[in-house]
Amino acid sequence: MISHMVILPVIWPLLFGALLLLLQKQSLQVLRIVSISSVSVLVLLTGWLLSIVNNGEILVYALGNWPPPFGIVLVADRLAAWMLIITALVSLCALLYAVRGTDTMGPHFHVLYQLQLFGLNGAFLTGDLFNLFVFFEILLLASYGLLLHGGGRLRTMAGLHFVIINLVGSTLFLFAVGTLYGLLGTLNMADLAVKVANVASEDIALIRTAGLLLFAVFALKAALLPLYLWLPAAYAHTSAPVAALFAIMTKVGAYSILRIYTLIFGEQAGPIANLIQPWLLPLALATLVAGVLGVLASTHLRQQVAYLVVASVGTLFIAFGINTSAGIAAGLYYLPHSTFAAAAFFLLADGIAKRRGEMGDRFEPGLIMMHQRIVGTLFFVAAVLVTGLPPLSGFVAKFMILQAALSHTALPWIMAIVLITSLFTIIALARSGSLIFYRAQAPQPSHAATDSHVRPSIVSDINGLVITTCLLALCVVIMIWAGAIIEFVQATANQLLQPDDYIKSVLGVEK
Repeated sequence: MISHMVILPVIWPLLFGALLLLLQKQSLQVLRIVSISSVSVLVLLTGWLLSIVNNGEILVYALGNWPPPFGIVLVADRLAAWMLIITALVSLCALLYAVRGTDTMGPHFHVLYQLQLFGLNGAFLTGDLFNLFVFFEILLLASYGLLLHGGGRLRTMAGLHFVIINLVGSTLFLFAVGTLYGLLGTLNMADLAVKVANVASEDIALIRTAGLLLFAVFALKAALLPLYLWLPAAYAHTSAPVAALFAIMTKVGAYSILRIYTLIFGEQAGPIANLIQPWLLPLALATLVAGVLGVLASTHLRQQVAYLVVASVGTLFIAFGINTSAGIAAGLYYLPHSTFAAAAFFLLADGIAKRRGEMGDRFEPGLIMMHQRIVGTLFFVAAVLVTGLPPLSGFVAKFMILQAALSHTALPWIMAIVLITSLFTIIALARSGSLIFYRAQAPQPSHAATDSHVRPSIVSDINGLVITTCLLALCVVIMIWAGAIIEFVQATANQLLQPDDYIKSVLGVEK
Protein backbone atom coordinates (compact mmCIF):
# COMPACT_ATOMS: atom_id res chain seq x y z
CA MET A 1 0.00 0.00 0.00
CA ILE A 2 2.93 2.35 0.66
CA SER A 3 3.85 2.28 -3.04
CA HIS A 4 0.45 3.77 -3.86
CA MET A 5 1.50 6.90 -1.95
CA VAL A 6 3.60 7.85 -4.98
CA ILE A 7 0.65 8.56 -7.25
CA LEU A 8 -1.44 10.49 -4.72
CA PRO A 9 0.36 13.87 -5.12
CA VAL A 10 -0.28 13.59 -8.88
CA ILE A 11 -3.91 12.48 -9.02
CA TRP A 12 -5.04 14.53 -6.00
CA PRO A 13 -4.89 17.98 -7.70
CA LEU A 14 -6.13 16.46 -10.97
CA LEU A 15 -9.25 15.07 -9.30
CA PHE A 16 -9.92 18.29 -7.45
CA GLY A 17 -9.38 20.30 -10.62
CA ALA A 18 -12.09 18.22 -12.29
CA LEU A 19 -14.33 18.61 -9.23
CA LEU A 20 -13.88 22.38 -9.25
CA LEU A 21 -14.80 22.44 -12.92
CA LEU A 22 -18.04 20.62 -12.11
CA LEU A 23 -18.72 23.09 -9.28
CA GLN A 24 -18.28 26.22 -11.39
CA LYS A 25 -21.94 27.21 -10.90
CA GLN A 26 -21.52 27.10 -7.14
CA SER A 27 -20.65 30.18 -5.12
CA LEU A 28 -17.07 31.43 -5.08
CA GLN A 29 -16.91 30.66 -1.37
CA VAL A 30 -17.54 26.97 -2.07
CA LEU A 31 -14.82 26.91 -4.73
CA ARG A 32 -12.39 28.54 -2.32
CA ILE A 33 -13.09 26.03 0.44
CA VAL A 34 -12.66 23.08 -1.92
CA SER A 35 -9.44 24.48 -3.41
CA ILE A 36 -7.86 25.34 -0.06
CA SER A 37 -8.85 21.95 1.37
CA SER A 38 -7.23 20.20 -1.58
CA VAL A 39 -3.91 22.03 -1.23
CA SER A 40 -3.94 21.65 2.56
CA VAL A 41 -4.30 17.87 2.24
CA LEU A 42 -1.57 17.94 -0.42
CA VAL A 43 0.82 19.44 2.16
CA LEU A 44 0.05 16.51 4.47
CA LEU A 45 0.45 13.94 1.69
CA THR A 46 3.80 15.28 0.54
CA GLY A 47 5.02 15.56 4.13
CA TRP A 48 4.06 11.92 4.71
CA LEU A 49 5.81 10.85 1.50
CA LEU A 50 8.94 12.73 2.58
CA SER A 51 8.94 10.90 5.91
CA ILE A 52 8.69 7.54 4.10
CA VAL A 53 11.64 8.10 1.75
CA ASN A 54 13.75 9.90 4.33
CA ASN A 55 15.54 6.63 5.19
CA GLY A 56 16.74 6.25 1.59
CA GLU A 57 13.92 4.04 0.33
CA ILE A 58 12.94 4.60 -3.31
CA LEU A 59 9.27 4.00 -4.10
CA VAL A 60 8.23 2.99 -7.61
CA TYR A 61 4.66 3.00 -8.95
CA ALA A 62 4.04 1.32 -12.31
CA LEU A 63 1.03 2.88 -14.03
CA GLY A 64 -1.38 0.22 -15.28
CA ASN A 65 0.90 -2.35 -13.65
CA TRP A 66 3.00 -2.40 -16.84
CA PRO A 67 6.55 -3.38 -15.88
CA PRO A 68 9.34 -0.91 -16.69
CA PRO A 69 10.83 -0.05 -19.08
CA PHE A 70 7.73 -0.84 -21.18
CA GLY A 71 5.31 1.07 -18.98
CA ILE A 72 5.39 4.52 -17.39
CA VAL A 73 6.60 4.69 -13.81
CA LEU A 74 6.43 7.28 -11.06
CA VAL A 75 9.45 7.31 -8.76
CA ALA A 76 9.68 8.92 -5.33
CA ASP A 77 13.12 9.37 -3.82
CA ARG A 78 14.51 12.02 -1.49
CA LEU A 79 14.89 14.63 -4.26
CA ALA A 80 11.36 14.18 -5.62
CA ALA A 81 9.81 14.32 -2.14
CA TRP A 82 11.88 17.43 -1.29
CA MET A 83 10.54 19.22 -4.37
CA LEU A 84 6.97 18.11 -3.62
CA ILE A 85 6.88 19.46 -0.07
CA ILE A 86 8.39 22.79 -1.15
CA THR A 87 5.78 23.09 -3.92
CA ALA A 88 2.91 22.24 -1.58
CA LEU A 89 3.94 24.82 1.03
CA VAL A 90 4.42 27.62 -1.49
CA SER A 91 1.17 26.80 -3.29
CA LEU A 92 -0.84 26.83 -0.05
CA CYS A 93 0.46 30.28 0.95
CA ALA A 94 -0.07 31.67 -2.56
CA LEU A 95 -3.62 30.29 -2.69
CA LEU A 96 -4.50 31.77 0.70
CA TYR A 97 -3.32 35.13 -0.65
CA ALA A 98 -5.27 34.68 -3.88
CA VAL A 99 -8.63 34.09 -2.16
CA ARG A 100 -8.40 37.65 -0.82
CA GLY A 101 -9.67 38.80 -4.21
CA THR A 102 -7.29 37.77 -6.99
CA ASP A 103 -9.43 34.73 -7.82
CA THR A 104 -12.35 37.04 -8.72
CA MET A 105 -10.46 38.69 -11.59
CA GLY A 106 -11.29 35.97 -14.13
CA PRO A 107 -12.92 32.56 -14.59
CA HIS A 108 -11.50 29.12 -13.74
CA PHE A 109 -8.71 30.39 -11.48
CA HIS A 110 -9.01 27.50 -9.04
CA VAL A 111 -9.25 24.88 -11.80
CA LEU A 112 -6.07 26.20 -13.42
CA TYR A 113 -4.36 26.35 -10.05
CA GLN A 114 -5.01 22.66 -9.41
CA LEU A 115 -3.87 21.73 -12.91
CA GLN A 116 -0.67 23.68 -12.31
CA LEU A 117 -0.02 21.57 -9.22
CA PHE A 118 -0.85 18.45 -11.22
CA GLY A 119 1.82 19.36 -13.75
CA LEU A 120 4.41 20.33 -11.13
CA ASN A 121 3.99 17.20 -9.03
CA GLY A 122 3.96 14.97 -12.11
CA ALA A 123 7.19 16.50 -13.40
CA PHE A 124 8.92 15.84 -10.08
CA LEU A 125 7.73 12.23 -9.81
CA THR A 126 7.86 10.89 -13.35
CA GLY A 127 10.51 8.33 -14.23
CA ASP A 128 9.87 8.60 -17.97
CA LEU A 129 11.39 11.25 -20.23
CA PHE A 130 8.39 11.57 -22.55
CA ASN A 131 6.08 11.77 -19.56
CA LEU A 132 8.24 14.66 -18.35
CA PHE A 133 7.48 16.37 -21.67
CA VAL A 134 3.75 15.76 -21.12
CA PHE A 135 3.84 17.32 -17.66
CA PHE A 136 5.82 20.26 -19.05
CA GLU A 137 2.99 20.86 -21.52
CA ILE A 138 0.39 20.68 -18.75
CA LEU A 139 2.48 23.23 -16.86
CA LEU A 140 2.64 25.47 -19.92
CA LEU A 141 -1.12 25.43 -20.49
CA ALA A 142 -2.04 26.01 -16.85
CA SER A 143 0.63 28.64 -16.26
CA TYR A 144 -0.39 30.54 -19.41
CA GLY A 145 -3.97 30.74 -18.12
CA LEU A 146 -2.82 31.82 -14.66
CA LEU A 147 -0.37 34.34 -16.09
CA LEU A 148 -3.13 36.05 -18.08
CA HIS A 149 -5.64 35.89 -15.21
CA GLY A 150 -7.11 39.37 -14.86
CA GLY A 151 -6.07 40.57 -18.31
CA GLY A 152 -4.34 43.81 -19.21
CA ARG A 153 -2.02 44.94 -22.02
CA LEU A 154 1.30 44.31 -20.26
CA ARG A 155 0.13 40.96 -18.91
CA THR A 156 -1.06 39.86 -22.35
CA MET A 157 2.21 40.91 -23.98
CA ALA A 158 4.27 39.10 -21.35
CA GLY A 159 2.04 36.04 -21.68
CA LEU A 160 2.48 35.98 -25.46
CA HIS A 161 6.26 36.04 -25.16
CA PHE A 162 6.07 33.38 -22.45
CA VAL A 163 4.01 30.93 -24.48
CA ILE A 164 5.90 31.40 -27.78
CA ILE A 165 9.31 30.88 -26.19
CA ASN A 166 8.09 27.84 -24.27
CA LEU A 167 6.52 26.35 -27.40
CA VAL A 168 9.90 26.60 -29.09
CA GLY A 169 11.37 24.82 -26.08
CA SER A 170 8.72 22.10 -26.37
CA THR A 171 9.64 21.55 -30.01
CA LEU A 172 13.31 21.12 -29.11
CA PHE A 173 12.28 18.74 -26.35
CA LEU A 174 10.49 16.54 -28.88
CA PHE A 175 13.53 16.54 -31.17
CA ALA A 176 15.74 15.40 -28.30
CA VAL A 177 13.30 12.76 -27.08
CA GLY A 178 12.78 11.42 -30.60
CA THR A 179 16.52 11.15 -31.16
CA LEU A 180 17.09 9.27 -27.91
CA TYR A 181 14.20 6.90 -28.56
CA GLY A 182 15.33 6.24 -32.12
CA LEU A 183 18.86 5.37 -31.00
CA LEU A 184 18.20 3.64 -27.68
CA GLY A 185 14.65 2.33 -27.99
CA THR A 186 13.54 3.53 -24.56
CA LEU A 187 12.54 6.68 -22.69
CA ASN A 188 12.50 5.23 -19.18
CA MET A 189 15.10 7.30 -17.33
CA ALA A 190 16.63 4.36 -15.49
CA ASP A 191 16.80 2.32 -18.69
CA LEU A 192 18.34 5.28 -20.52
CA ALA A 193 21.03 5.43 -17.84
CA VAL A 194 21.93 1.81 -18.53
CA LYS A 195 21.89 2.12 -22.33
CA VAL A 196 23.71 5.47 -22.59
CA ALA A 197 26.64 4.00 -20.65
CA ASN A 198 26.92 1.23 -23.26
CA VAL A 199 26.11 3.22 -26.40
CA ALA A 200 27.83 2.30 -29.66
CA SER A 201 30.67 4.59 -30.67
CA GLU A 202 28.96 5.64 -33.92
CA ASP A 203 25.95 6.94 -31.93
CA ILE A 204 27.88 9.01 -29.39
CA ALA A 205 27.68 12.24 -31.39
CA LEU A 206 23.89 12.04 -31.78
CA ILE A 207 23.41 11.14 -28.11
CA ARG A 208 25.54 14.12 -27.10
CA THR A 209 23.48 16.37 -29.40
CA ALA A 210 20.22 15.11 -27.89
CA GLY A 211 21.60 15.58 -24.39
CA LEU A 212 22.63 19.17 -25.14
CA LEU A 213 19.21 19.88 -26.69
CA LEU A 214 17.61 18.69 -23.46
CA PHE A 215 19.92 20.98 -21.54
CA ALA A 216 18.80 23.93 -23.67
CA VAL A 217 15.14 23.10 -22.95
CA PHE A 218 15.68 22.76 -19.21
CA ALA A 219 17.83 25.92 -19.17
CA LEU A 220 14.93 27.75 -20.81
CA LYS A 221 12.50 26.49 -18.16
CA ALA A 222 14.95 27.42 -15.41
CA ALA A 223 15.68 30.89 -16.90
CA LEU A 224 19.40 30.31 -17.28
CA LEU A 225 21.30 32.90 -19.34
CA PRO A 226 20.81 33.65 -22.21
CA LEU A 227 17.33 32.08 -22.06
CA TYR A 228 16.01 34.11 -19.12
CA LEU A 229 14.60 37.15 -20.93
CA TRP A 230 11.01 35.90 -20.77
CA LEU A 231 10.99 35.76 -16.96
CA PRO A 232 11.22 39.37 -15.69
CA ALA A 233 8.22 40.62 -17.67
CA ALA A 234 6.12 37.52 -17.04
CA TYR A 235 6.70 37.47 -13.29
CA ALA A 236 6.50 41.24 -12.81
CA HIS A 237 3.22 41.72 -14.67
CA THR A 238 1.17 38.77 -13.49
CA SER A 239 -0.84 38.79 -10.27
CA ALA A 240 1.06 38.47 -7.00
CA PRO A 241 -0.14 35.00 -5.92
CA VAL A 242 0.58 33.60 -9.39
CA ALA A 243 4.07 35.12 -9.31
CA ALA A 244 4.55 33.57 -5.85
CA LEU A 245 3.52 30.16 -7.22
CA PHE A 246 5.79 30.70 -10.23
CA ALA A 247 8.72 30.99 -7.80
CA ILE A 248 8.78 27.18 -7.90
CA MET A 249 8.37 27.04 -11.70
CA THR A 250 11.99 27.81 -12.51
CA LYS A 251 12.94 25.06 -10.08
CA VAL A 252 11.30 22.51 -12.41
CA GLY A 253 14.04 23.21 -14.95
CA ALA A 254 16.68 23.07 -12.22
CA TYR A 255 15.26 19.77 -10.95
CA SER A 256 15.25 18.32 -14.48
CA ILE A 257 18.88 19.26 -15.06
CA LEU A 258 19.90 17.79 -11.73
CA ARG A 259 17.92 14.59 -12.32
CA ILE A 260 18.85 13.92 -15.96
CA TYR A 261 22.51 14.88 -15.75
CA THR A 262 23.26 12.85 -12.63
CA LEU A 263 21.19 9.81 -13.60
CA ILE A 264 21.66 9.53 -17.38
CA PHE A 265 24.70 11.68 -18.19
CA GLY A 266 26.55 11.45 -14.87
CA GLU A 267 29.86 9.86 -13.90
CA GLN A 268 28.63 6.43 -15.02
CA ALA A 269 27.73 7.50 -18.58
CA GLY A 270 30.97 6.28 -20.15
CA PRO A 271 32.09 8.45 -23.08
CA ILE A 272 29.23 10.91 -22.48
CA ALA A 273 29.91 11.37 -18.75
CA ASN A 274 29.48 14.86 -17.26
CA LEU A 275 28.03 16.11 -20.52
CA ILE A 276 27.10 19.64 -19.41
CA GLN A 277 29.82 20.35 -16.87
CA PRO A 278 31.87 22.58 -19.20
CA TRP A 279 28.74 24.72 -19.73
CA LEU A 280 26.82 24.79 -16.47
CA LEU A 281 29.10 26.72 -14.13
CA PRO A 282 30.08 29.52 -16.58
CA LEU A 283 26.43 30.03 -17.54
CA ALA A 284 25.42 30.06 -13.88
CA LEU A 285 28.00 32.73 -13.03
CA ALA A 286 26.87 34.83 -16.00
CA THR A 287 23.21 34.41 -15.01
CA LEU A 288 23.94 35.64 -11.49
CA VAL A 289 25.70 38.72 -12.87
CA ALA A 290 22.89 39.45 -15.35
CA GLY A 291 20.24 39.02 -12.66
CA VAL A 292 21.94 41.42 -10.25
CA LEU A 293 22.44 43.99 -13.02
CA GLY A 294 18.69 43.76 -13.60
CA VAL A 295 18.10 44.23 -9.86
CA LEU A 296 20.23 47.38 -9.92
CA ALA A 297 18.52 48.76 -13.03
CA SER A 298 14.93 48.06 -11.97
CA THR A 299 12.51 50.96 -11.62
CA HIS A 300 9.66 49.03 -9.98
CA LEU A 301 9.70 46.71 -6.98
CA ARG A 302 7.94 43.80 -8.69
CA GLN A 303 10.39 44.03 -11.57
CA GLN A 304 13.25 44.01 -9.08
CA VAL A 305 11.90 40.90 -7.36
CA ALA A 306 11.62 39.17 -10.76
CA TYR A 307 15.31 39.87 -11.41
CA LEU A 308 16.08 38.57 -7.93
CA VAL A 309 14.57 35.28 -9.11
CA VAL A 310 16.97 35.30 -12.07
CA ALA A 311 19.87 35.95 -9.70
CA SER A 312 18.72 33.09 -7.46
CA VAL A 313 18.71 30.78 -10.50
CA GLY A 314 22.34 31.69 -11.13
CA THR A 315 23.26 31.05 -7.50
CA LEU A 316 21.47 27.69 -7.50
CA PHE A 317 23.26 26.50 -10.63
CA ILE A 318 26.62 27.64 -9.27
CA ALA A 319 26.08 25.12 -6.49
CA PHE A 320 25.02 22.39 -8.92
CA GLY A 321 27.83 23.31 -11.31
CA ILE A 322 30.46 22.56 -8.66
CA ASN A 323 29.41 18.96 -9.32
CA THR A 324 30.29 17.52 -5.94
CA SER A 325 28.17 16.06 -3.18
CA ALA A 326 28.77 19.17 -1.06
CA GLY A 327 27.85 21.50 -3.93
CA ILE A 328 24.61 19.70 -4.74
CA ALA A 329 23.69 19.60 -1.05
CA ALA A 330 24.30 23.34 -0.80
CA GLY A 331 22.06 23.90 -3.82
CA LEU A 332 19.30 21.73 -2.37
CA TYR A 333 19.43 23.76 0.85
CA TYR A 334 19.41 27.03 -1.11
CA LEU A 335 16.48 25.90 -3.29
CA PRO A 336 13.63 26.12 -0.71
CA HIS A 337 15.16 29.23 0.82
CA SER A 338 15.16 31.08 -2.51
CA THR A 339 11.66 29.82 -3.36
CA PHE A 340 10.05 30.90 -0.09
CA ALA A 341 11.89 34.25 -0.02
CA ALA A 342 10.95 35.12 -3.62
CA ALA A 343 7.31 34.13 -3.08
CA ALA A 344 7.13 36.26 0.07
CA PHE A 345 8.75 39.20 -1.71
CA PHE A 346 6.20 39.05 -4.56
CA LEU A 347 3.32 39.13 -2.08
CA LEU A 348 4.96 41.94 -0.13
CA ALA A 349 5.54 43.97 -3.30
CA ASP A 350 1.86 43.60 -4.17
CA GLY A 351 0.82 44.84 -0.73
CA ILE A 352 3.16 47.81 -1.01
CA ALA A 353 1.84 48.71 -4.47
CA LYS A 354 -1.78 48.65 -3.25
CA ARG A 355 -1.00 50.75 -0.20
CA ARG A 356 0.78 53.44 -2.22
CA GLY A 357 -2.14 54.03 -4.60
CA GLU A 358 -1.13 55.80 -7.80
CA MET A 359 2.55 55.55 -6.88
CA GLY A 360 2.26 51.77 -7.06
CA ASP A 361 5.59 49.99 -6.68
CA ARG A 362 7.66 52.66 -8.47
CA PHE A 363 10.92 53.61 -6.81
CA GLU A 364 9.80 57.13 -5.97
CA PRO A 365 9.07 58.68 -2.57
CA GLY A 366 5.37 58.59 -1.73
CA LEU A 367 3.07 58.90 1.24
CA ILE A 368 3.38 56.93 4.45
CA MET A 369 1.36 53.76 3.93
CA MET A 370 -0.93 51.76 6.16
CA HIS A 371 1.03 49.62 8.67
CA GLN A 372 4.24 51.22 7.45
CA ARG A 373 6.42 49.89 10.28
CA ILE A 374 5.18 46.32 9.94
CA VAL A 375 5.56 46.35 6.16
CA GLY A 376 8.99 47.94 6.46
CA THR A 377 10.09 45.25 8.91
CA LEU A 378 8.93 42.51 6.54
CA PHE A 379 10.77 44.22 3.69
CA PHE A 380 13.93 44.31 5.80
CA VAL A 381 13.66 40.60 6.68
CA ALA A 382 13.04 39.68 3.04
CA ALA A 383 16.02 41.79 1.96
CA VAL A 384 18.27 40.10 4.54
CA LEU A 385 17.11 36.71 3.28
CA VAL A 386 17.70 37.27 -0.43
CA THR A 387 21.05 39.03 0.01
CA GLY A 388 22.41 36.26 2.22
CA LEU A 389 23.20 38.34 5.30
CA PRO A 390 23.61 36.51 8.61
CA PRO A 391 22.04 34.94 10.54
CA LEU A 392 19.17 33.73 8.34
CA SER A 393 18.96 30.86 5.84
CA GLY A 394 20.36 32.87 2.93
CA PHE A 395 23.66 33.26 4.75
CA VAL A 396 23.78 29.54 5.62
CA ALA A 397 23.07 28.60 1.99
CA LYS A 398 25.70 30.90 0.49
CA PHE A 399 28.25 29.84 3.09
CA MET A 400 27.64 26.21 2.12
CA ILE A 401 28.08 27.06 -1.57
CA LEU A 402 31.35 28.90 -1.01
CA GLN A 403 32.60 26.14 1.26
CA ALA A 404 31.80 23.54 -1.40
CA ALA A 405 33.74 25.61 -3.95
CA LEU A 406 36.99 25.68 -1.93
CA SER A 407 38.49 22.75 -3.84
CA HIS A 408 37.17 23.83 -7.25
CA THR A 409 39.49 25.23 -9.89
CA ALA A 410 37.10 28.13 -10.51
CA LEU A 411 37.14 29.18 -6.84
CA PRO A 412 38.40 32.75 -7.49
CA TRP A 413 35.58 33.36 -9.99
CA ILE A 414 32.93 31.80 -7.79
CA MET A 415 34.07 33.67 -4.67
CA ALA A 416 34.40 37.02 -6.43
CA ILE A 417 31.10 36.89 -8.30
CA VAL A 418 29.01 35.57 -5.39
CA LEU A 419 30.38 38.12 -2.92
CA ILE A 420 30.36 41.12 -5.26
CA THR A 421 26.84 40.43 -6.54
CA SER A 422 25.67 40.01 -2.94
CA LEU A 423 27.10 43.47 -2.15
CA PHE A 424 25.36 45.01 -5.17
CA THR A 425 22.09 43.33 -4.17
CA ILE A 426 22.38 44.87 -0.70
CA ILE A 427 22.96 48.29 -2.28
CA ALA A 428 19.97 47.90 -4.64
CA LEU A 429 17.57 46.78 -1.92
CA ALA A 430 18.82 49.46 0.48
CA ARG A 431 18.03 52.06 -2.19
CA SER A 432 14.59 50.55 -2.79
CA GLY A 433 13.74 50.46 0.90
CA SER A 434 14.98 54.00 1.40
CA LEU A 435 12.80 55.38 -1.40
CA ILE A 436 9.68 53.46 -0.38
CA PHE A 437 9.88 53.72 3.41
CA TYR A 438 12.51 56.13 4.72
CA ARG A 439 11.66 59.00 2.39
CA ALA A 440 7.87 58.53 2.64
CA GLN A 441 5.96 61.62 3.73
CA ALA A 442 2.91 62.02 5.92
CA PRO A 443 -0.26 62.68 3.85
CA GLN A 444 -1.59 66.22 3.73
CA PRO A 445 -5.22 66.86 4.69
CA SER A 446 -6.02 67.40 1.02
CA HIS A 447 -4.98 63.82 0.32
CA ALA A 448 -7.27 62.22 2.88
CA ALA A 449 -10.28 61.91 0.61
CA THR A 450 -8.35 60.69 -2.43
CA ASP A 451 -6.08 58.30 -0.59
CA SER A 452 -8.65 56.23 1.25
CA HIS A 453 -10.05 54.50 -1.79
CA VAL A 454 -6.73 52.84 -2.66
CA ARG A 455 -6.23 51.30 0.76
CA PRO A 456 -7.17 47.67 1.25
CA SER A 457 -9.63 46.76 3.96
CA ILE A 458 -8.14 46.21 7.41
CA VAL A 459 -9.02 42.50 7.46
CA SER A 460 -7.65 41.86 3.97
CA ASP A 461 -4.54 43.89 4.75
CA ILE A 462 -3.77 41.95 7.92
CA ASN A 463 -4.41 38.61 6.17
CA GLY A 464 -1.95 39.53 3.45
CA LEU A 465 0.71 40.44 6.00
CA VAL A 466 0.13 37.19 7.92
CA ILE A 467 0.53 35.07 4.77
CA THR A 468 3.70 36.92 3.78
CA THR A 469 5.02 36.43 7.30
CA CYS A 470 4.32 32.70 7.07
CA LEU A 471 6.49 32.40 3.95
CA LEU A 472 9.30 34.34 5.62
CA ALA A 473 8.87 32.15 8.71
CA LEU A 474 9.51 29.07 6.55
CA CYS A 475 12.95 30.52 5.79
CA VAL A 476 13.49 30.99 9.53
CA VAL A 477 12.49 27.34 10.07
CA ILE A 478 15.09 26.28 7.49
CA MET A 479 17.66 28.21 9.48
CA ILE A 480 16.58 26.87 12.90
CA TRP A 481 16.52 23.26 11.68
CA ALA A 482 19.60 23.72 9.54
CA GLY A 483 21.39 20.74 11.08
CA ALA A 484 18.68 18.20 10.26
CA ILE A 485 17.99 19.72 6.84
CA ILE A 486 21.67 19.80 5.88
CA GLU A 487 21.93 16.14 6.87
CA PHE A 488 18.92 15.37 4.66
CA VAL A 489 20.16 17.29 1.60
CA GLN A 490 23.62 15.74 1.97
CA ALA A 491 22.02 12.29 1.91
CA THR A 492 19.96 13.39 -1.11
CA ALA A 493 23.08 14.54 -2.95
CA ASN A 494 24.84 11.25 -2.22
CA GLN A 495 21.80 9.35 -3.51
CA LEU A 496 21.84 11.35 -6.73
CA LEU A 497 25.53 10.81 -7.35
CA GLN A 498 25.15 7.06 -6.80
CA PRO A 499 22.25 6.24 -9.13
CA ASP A 500 22.58 2.44 -8.89
CA ASP A 501 19.88 2.27 -6.20
CA TYR A 502 17.50 4.30 -8.39
CA ILE A 503 18.13 2.04 -11.38
CA LYS A 504 17.77 -1.14 -9.34
CA SER A 505 14.54 0.08 -7.76
CA VAL A 506 13.01 0.87 -11.15
CA LEU A 507 14.38 -1.97 -13.30
CA GLY A 508 15.23 -4.54 -10.67
CA VAL A 509 18.80 -4.84 -11.98
CA GLU A 510 22.19 -3.33 -11.13
CA LYS A 511 23.71 -0.95 -13.63
